[in-house]
Amino acid sequence: MNKAFYITTPIYYVTDKPHIGHLYTTLAADIMARYERMLGKEVRFLTGTDEHGQKIEKKAKETGETPQHLADRVVERYREAWKRYGVEYDDFIRTTEERHKKVVQEYVARLLKTGDMYLGSYEGWYCVPDEAYWSESQLVDGKCPDCGRVVERLQEESYFFKLSAYVPRLIEHIQKNPDFIQPESRKNEVLGFLKLDVRDISASRTTIRWGIPFPSDGKATKSHTVYVWFDALTNYLSALSPLENSADYKTYWASAVHLVGKDILRFHAVYWPAFLMALGLPLPKRIVAHGWLTDANRKISKSTGNVIDPLELADEVGVDGMRYFLFREFIFGQDGEYTKQILVNRINADLANDYGNCISRVVNMILKYFGEGAVEMKTALAKTSPLKEASATRPAEFHAAMADFHYEKALEAAWKIVGETNRYIESSAPWALAKSEKPEDREKLKDVLLHCHEALRISSFLALPFIPTSAAKALAILGVEGATSERPLDLAQWGKGPASVTLTKPAPLFPRIDWKPE
Repeated sequence: MNKAFYITTPIYYVTDKPHIGHLYTTLAADIMARYERMLGKEVRFLTGTDEHGQKIEKKAKETGETPQHLADRVVERYREAWKRYGVEYDDFIRTTEERHKKVVQEYVARLLKTGDMYLGSYEGWYCVPDEAYWSESQLVDGKCPDCGRVVERLQEESYFFKLSAYVPRLIEHIQKNPDFIQPESRKNEVLGFLKLDVRDISASRTTIRWGIPFPSDGKATKSHTVYVWFDALTNYLSALSPLENSADYKTYWASAVHLVGKDILRFHAVYWPAFLMALGLPLPKRIVAHGWLTDANRKISKSTGNVIDPLELADEVGVDGMRYFLFREFIFGQDGEYTKQILVNRINADLANDYGNCISRVVNMILKYFGEGAVEMKTALAKTSPLKEASATRPAEFHAAMADFHYEKALEAAWKIVGETNRYIESSAPWALAKSEKPEDREKLKDVLLHCHEALRISSFLALPFIPTSAAKALAILGVEGATSERPLDLAQWGKGPASVTLTKPAPLFPRIDWKPE
């Protein structure tokens, strides 16, 4: 097994505070990083901010500050949001850092020497918000095909990257490595684009000063700035200090997984791999593109004006409520419709009613019928029951789903155990067994409740990457420590818990949310 795992989010523009779309991607990376750590891997989780380009230059003029001051101010909003949501990143990179600039300039200089970047002239349509160039045929009603806003006609001297030269190799790589781009629909989308007339792309700008200076080859008539996308994409490598051939670069780069939104897939699955090929560097292991969260079928974003503040939602429904909802409600690779009602319904049904209430019932019955001392587990767990049989297959389902970034299926597997436990309680009726004076019923009562306890212990371990605070509280209520080995998820199997447990009187894990539309 490869012991290293490197996962990245896109780096986010510092033009405004983070919104729910940024949260979605960042939590997806955090969940996967936690999961891989719980499997005993060496994990590197990178996020950060994109602080160069025309968009930031323009925003700084509007706010009456320098671009650097704007970046320094807004970046703290991202740090605050990720801290609030328990995001445990290992590195936070900013493109204004010297460690990043030197790698970008070194790579550009290499491509100038090999001829993979060459001086030319650009004329075409440019979308400032998306920092993207478009041909006439790509425009939709004369506007940007991605965001629908007005584009500008540009003509300027530019350095170009020989993208067209690497198209055959990139197609071959994608076809030979079927998991390189996920999901399948996005892979097919990229292959479709590559089979069109792919042209070389602009790699510099002369009209923008806020960026990394383009290395000189003595041919340009003006000073150039590195095009923001080449600058931004390089962060995935610059964070590992590749120029020094660092231990981090040697350990992690071969296992790199980029999580991105579908709207920036082309930059990551076409431009970035081609850049790396031109530099003679290995490609990332996988690029996983997720869909958009939508509101009335419109992308939730600053550009559409329907931004949802994740910090406000954390205060309203709880951090773990949001973490669970986003990855149980939506299929990760597809778009998902968000409404407050859907959010509240999911949290109340799955977390308050099913999970939290089930833990409370089981723990309260064990305390009521067997007292507050240590309860021996092994004898009861060695016996068979429908719940034991039903729980046996769920961890494997969970791991298979996580291997393919099917977060919703992983949570479904964990919550099947919760559902099966609730049904087992109803069919076994422990309250009726407790009224019996027969010794065999007393023994059966203990077996039933301890089997329920064990099932909830397993489901809580599986839930740890998704709802870390609440699942850890659940395990404490169940008398179990959450991380008692180097590979905690190995404990998510029947009979792998402690030999005896001492339970805690439970407080509500997820109080019901009372909310009605205005």
